[in-house]
Amino acid sequence: MGDHHQHRNRSLRATAALGAVGVLLLSACGARAGEEAAAVESCVDVDGEEITIGFINSLSGTMAISETTVNDVLHLAAEEINADGGVLGKQLDIVEEDGASEPATFAERAERLVAQECVAAVFGGWTSASRQAMRPVFEGHDALLFYPTQYEGLEASENIFYTGATTNQQIIPALDYLLQEEGVESLYLVGSDYVFPRTANMIIRQWAEEHDVEILGEDYTPLGSTDFTTIANQVASSDADAVFNTLNGDSNVAFFRQYNSLGLDAETMPVLSVSIAEEEIDGIGAANVEGQLTPGTTTRRSRARRTRPS
Repeated sequence: MGDHHQHRNRSLRATAALGAVGVLLLSACGARAGEEAAAVESCVDVDGEEITIGFINSLSGTMAISETTVNDVLHLAAEEINADGGVLGKQLDIVEEDGASEPATFAERAERLVAQECVAAVFGGWTSASRQAMRPVFEGHDALLFYPTQYEGLEASENIFYTGATTNQQIIPALDYLLQEEGVESLYLVGSDYVFPRTANMIIRQWAEEHDVEILGEDYTPLGSTDFTTIANQVASSDADAVFNTLNGDSNVAFFRQYNSLGLDAETMPVLSVSIAEEEIDGIGAANVEGQLTPGTTTRRSRARRTRPS
């Protein structure tokens, strides 16, 4: 799985992003580089000894299992930057909000960070639903959001830095791996019921049609679902060569437990998951996902890796 490497990459990425936003804002006084200051009135003040930035992550609810670590990494990055003298001599001051795994809450608290706390930029979100809920806030105030995770693509905003992989950088190469290295001829699709999984599976279906791979089933469940009895039984009875998993949050824990209870494993029907890391594995139990697949991401390629107990 490369958990330590993945965690280190998160930390380096967060540090680079936090440093970059400080330089950007000090040089442009809140406007994007190379542009004139926006007509929208901003309360951001970067003239003092500190730059105030916002963190918005799910510290409660179904997505807390994934987002708490992102929040930890953001704080670590800010501490490292401040200990090293800050950004151009200015310390980073953090204001934090809990998105509580609810898109409407993300939008409400992003508005508070931008309009009341006057943060220079916000770092956070995870699900595409949370990002899309916050997008009008940042565009309306001409403010900046740094979005940390992979997403479905098919969207661009001048007010959002999308730092994660899109489907052509993660999902398509992972599918190519399943075809070329695992000899997969059929797939079963399981995902959470929101924007990213549905769009990803639409793209997966297009890929499957082009490569003569049969889709034997496609099931969705609300974020936070913990009852996978029906879905797991349908997966088991499908006799698919592999499962492509776009579940998010602690639903992964419940899915893998039910999957294992039916006697399925990486040898009988491997699962390739795009949104599990060490936090979810702790909840599932490392032995229960031994040999399962997760795609690593770079700007050039994605290579699926098998999980192994530490």
